[in-house]
Amino acid sequence: MSEALHAVTTMPAERRPGCPFDPPAELIEARRHGPISRYTFPGGEPGWLITGYDLVRSIVADSRFSSRRELMLHPTIDYSGFETPPAPPGEFLLMDEPQHGRYRKPLAGKFTARRMRLLTERVEQITADHLDAMEKAGPPSDLLTAFARPIPAVMICELLGVPYEERDSFQDNVESFMNGETSDEDLMAAVTATYDYLTGLVAAKRANPTDDILSDLTDSDLTDEELRGMAFLLLAAGFDTTANMLALGTFALLCHPGQLAALRADPALTDQAVEELLRYLSVAKTFMRTALEDVELAGQTIKAGQVVIASYHTANRDPERFTDPHTLDLHRSSDGHLAFGHGTHLCLGAQLARVEMRVAFPALLNRFPSLRLAVPAEEVPVRPEAADIYGVKSLPVTWDV
Repeated sequence: MSEALHAVTTMPAERRPGCPFDPPAELIEARRHGPISRYTFPGGEPGWLITGYDLVRSIVADSRFSSRRELMLHPTIDYSGFETPPAPPGEFLLMDEPQHGRYRKPLAGKFTARRMRLLTERVEQITADHLDAMEKAGPPSDLLTAFARPIPAVMICELLGVPYEERDSFQDNVESFMNGETSDEDLMAAVTATYDYLTGLVAAKRANPTDDILSDLTDSDLTDEELRGMAFLLLAAGFDTTANMLALGTFALLCHPGQLAALRADPALTDQAVEELLRYLSVAKTFMRTALEDVELAGQTIKAGQVVIASYHTANRDPERFTDPHTLDLHRSSDGHLAFGHGTHLCLGAQLARVEMRVAFPALLNRFPSLRLAVPAEEVPVRPEAADIYGVKSLPVTWDV
């Protein structure tokens, strides 16, 4: 059986021209051959690609698979001869228990669905402010910079207690280390600048606490370095993912006029539409796990130390889980999608992202009934597959005045 197992040779595989919303064809083909494929990492280390929904869901919730950064390989970088350091203190996404829980638990109660719903009015105000600015400036507009990026940026900065006037530098730095195109030198400069800023912010919150999450956390046993790492993770995860969902989601709706019309006609469809867009687009495409012991999966033995790539975007397009999965259907039930992950590493900000999208999409479509792309769809520039989060580089739109 193992000799006939499908092998994927390129990661990240690029998307087909004219298909900006579908996973790369090579990964879709891999899923057709089965839920698990072989993959050889740069440097020759054998690994695995998991494309099936059930297997991805089980692996990311299985304590026999580790999230620790120091155990990882990268799909495109030859790590042979190098030792990967552990994740910096506080950056719990790349940690296992008990370290992961030590950092996540103090935050979990601050991101509950109830608490996030209480922020709805503030999200509505921020959204209206940016729609007002778009309307005043007139068409055309880059929806990414005018609307999709500012809403989550303002929200996460307010939650962390970042002064409003310092928001722009944050946006630029996060964009630099998430877009997949920044040179190594510029990427390190952006990360360093963000770390330096957050170091000062933590010190300021300790000296003069304000009404925000970071100030609350200073009243704990967490060190300044740990608080900086937690803030860094929240900033990057809470901003870039939602910004790209808002922009790419609008792009998808504009390219599917029937679905767009259905959403405009029935506001009660909004919550379901948001979940379907999350499933359909899966902007957080892949995560990796390392086997801590030999594990049997789908008739294959994943040996201890081997790295598996969990493909969320193909799992969310698995025909065994979702009927006609490559079709955007806002009327479908997308319950159980993996856009926010699963298990102990389920996205902490999932409820905040949902609130932002549930407010922003209908507000945008209601304000501009004639909203449309200002360029042909094939000319909208998208991020490369090397980017940690998939999305558009810009989204030129226009409307009737």
